[in-house]
Amino acid sequence: MAHKKGGGSTKNGRDSNPQYRGIKLYGGQIAKPGAIIVRQCGTKFHPGFGTRLGSDHTLYSVSEGRVVFRGRKVHVQPLDDSAPCPSFLSAN
Repeated sequence: MAHKKGGGSTKNGRDSNPQYRGIKLYGGQIAKPGAIIVRQCGTKFHPGFGTRLGSDHTLYSVSEGRVVFRGRKVHVQPLDDSAPCPSFLSAN
């Protein structure tokens, strides 16, 4: 006879790692090229001027500048005046 009880099994004990989604750089903050602005599931925010959309719907900066949220679009406004910039961003 066994002197100890059997180990049994459990259906618990597994969990996935967190995704860390959300806004990483808010409006008015400075973004360097390649900086992640928004990690998202789907396209809640869309890329605008100076931003691109990654394969996992991450928005990231392609130029250095100030982050601007305009509705559902995210833009990066260049810091220097010599860089090209759409008129609706320089109206601020």
